[in-house]
Amino acid sequence: MTRVFIEGVGLLGPGLSDWQASRPLLAGSEPYSYAPTVITASNLLPPAERRRTGVPVKLALAVGHEAITHAGRDAVTMPTVFTSAGGDGDNVHHICEALAAPEREVSPTRFHNSVHNVAAGYWSIAARSQEPSTSLCGHDASFAAGLLEAVAEVIVDNRPVTLIAYDQPYPEPLAAKRNIGANFGMALVLTPEATKHTFASLEVSYVVEERVPTRMADAGLEALRKSIPAARSLPLLGALARGAAEVVIIEYLNDSYLQVVLEPY
Repeated sequence: MTRVFIEGVGLLGPGLSDWQASRPLLAGSEPYSYAPTVITASNLLPPAERRRTGVPVKLALAVGHEAITHAGRDAVTMPTVFTSAGGDGDNVHHICEALAAPEREVSPTRFHNSVHNVAAGYWSIAARSQEPSTSLCGHDASFAAGLLEAVAEVIVDNRPVTLIAYDQPYPEPLAAKRNIGANFGMALVLTPEATKHTFASLEVSYVVEERVPTRMADAGLEALRKSIPAARSLPLLGALARGAAEVVIIEYLNDSYLQVVLEPY
């Protein structure tokens, strides 16, 4: 195992307006109350691009920007890893509707928003960044896959990486087949060495032995963790909010797990 360091966090979800406001809720020192995720258009994008973005892009830009600001970094210089279980569910729904109609005419904007790396594309415009970017999908294990990829890139390339995980529900009738509980996004700025902005470190191990995933003590937060793939990050965020040394177990693929050893710094 090789240790990497955490400089910044971004968070946006039901009843979780940002990282700083959510820390007491995640730590268990204040009660959590569900409220719809409030998502606004990003001022980082030019007006033309801003009008074309869907909810997942807005989520990704919001939490990524918060994490990088928290870390005191410049987004222009940051490689990124984006991970999402489904991408833009609304866009998929509208494309399916268009393809089911007699004319079968798909909007060009909806077409280019249908690719899984659309958030990475808009991020590069917003941040004016030409740094490498990876976009992943791993069904319910998407967060774990993104975390593993981001940590690997930090270690192999010996440079900071921003991890951005986000999910959006599908409308009906797709929701009946693939239910994602709510809009949720989170981000971490990971670095190979400690800096003045470092507040924690982690080591990630791939585990094939049977483990019990770490759960949230609050029933409402646990419901989010179970119903939103990106919210599998909540136990890790809870440990960061408590500022204590903890071991977090996160479900991965095919009865495997990630073991995350967290240390305050």
